[in-house]
Amino acid sequence: MTQQGVRWTADQVLALAPDAASRKAGSKLGAAGPWSEAGSTDEGTVWGLCRGSSSRPYQTVIDIADSTGPAYKCSCPSRKFPCKHALGLLLLWAGEDGTVPRGQVPDWAEEWTEARRKRADDKRAASAAGSPASGDPEAARRRAERRAEHITAGAAELEQRLADLLRSGLATAEQAGYGLWEETAARMVDAQASGLAARVRELGAIPSSGPGWPVRLLEECALLHLLDQGWLRRERLPGGLAATVRSRIGLTGPADGPPVRDHWLVLAQYDTSDSRLTTRRIWLHGAESARPVLLLSYGAAGRAPELALPVGLALDAEVSAYPGAGQPRAALGEQFTPPAPTAIRPPGVSVAQAAAKYGEALRDDPWLDSHPVTLGRVIPTPDGDTWQLADADGELALPLTPATRPGSGLWRLIALSGGTPVTVFGECGHRGFTPLTAWPEGPGEAVPLC
Repeated sequence: MTQQGVRWTADQVLALAPDAASRKAGSKLGAAGPWSEAGSTDEGTVWGLCRGSSSRPYQTVIDIADSTGPAYKCSCPSRKFPCKHALGLLLLWAGEDGTVPRGQVPDWAEEWTEARRKRADDKRAASAAGSPASGDPEAARRRAERRAEHITAGAAELEQRLADLLRSGLATAEQAGYGLWEETAARMVDAQASGLAARVRELGAIPSSGPGWPVRLLEECALLHLLDQGWLRRERLPGGLAATVRSRIGLTGPADGPPVRDHWLVLAQYDTSDSRLTTRRIWLHGAESARPVLLLSYGAAGRAPELALPVGLALDAEVSAYPGAGQPRAALGEQFTPPAPTAIRPPGVSVAQAAAKYGEALRDDPWLDSHPVTLGRVIPTPDGDTWQLADADGELALPLTPATRPGSGLWRLIALSGGTPVTVFGECGHRGFTPLTAWPEGPGEAVPLC
């Protein structure tokens, strides 16, 4: 149990797994058979010895109270975090009472736990004291000015390339192939405008991508043109919108917003990957502030990001917002209690209110793909070959995004509903609604859908 005396669920444990193979292997170790000398404390330490292929059992210890989610240490040679032994031990701990009893932490586990917590305390103390400014402020100002000049030159070049494309006709984009866009993206990287480079690469995937691709290409070119013009005219923009433009260009500042302390409910956690990076998105909801917050964490290709907060947990913590008008992204600050299961759920809105919220968010950030929304009392219903979420108390419905194909997440949602209203959290955008987590109409736990 956690300090609050509430156990995790198996779904919350398995959500920590870095991949499907780890989930399967960890599930097999979630029984008492291979474990010995397992124990736990109310302060959030869980440990045990697991019999494996080695002549000596693997020593596994987990710090549930770590400020960024569970931290793990195992003597096995696996390079995955958490490894299957850590997952199995957590499943054992989350099971029936008495399987992992209270006990005295063994020396090998206590040494690692105390070292981790001391490093965390030292880091917080250093952060509170503030670190002296490094280097020459005047030199830093000159570097910032030079980067701004590089970005301005890149934005001007990109404007010319977009004008050439429209002048020659969108059909030429299909003939030129992806090489043209990759070369343009490389030029934006040279200009130190990573945000522009990413959007240019996305343009390259649109030609020949299916019926209606010229319309989609024109829409994305228009948004890219708007971002270019926002940068070139940033001095005339309101402060919040100018900060959003800088962020979208690739100039991300520190999370310098005032810390907001709340009981934060973990609404969703999911990963996206490319050849270079794994990005983890974690959505939080403030129980008192009713504020949505997005935490981002990164891992090198093939490695799961360090931050892990399973759906259905809540934590008493501070978060600080990143600059930008209407931006939900924040950084997780001091955590006052370990994450623990909760019965809190966000209040739902109607389909019409969800669409209005997305429209309001676009006012502050025209380049926004989607906005976090919790729909209340909706029913998943088929709509031809696709599905939609219909308002149980009205006549409107939101189509699910094309990415929401029939699969485990969608089937979970349909099974949970059974034709009755449910509460669904997800991302609402111009392509539709992507469901991420759902709750039954009455009492019940959060059900992850991703």
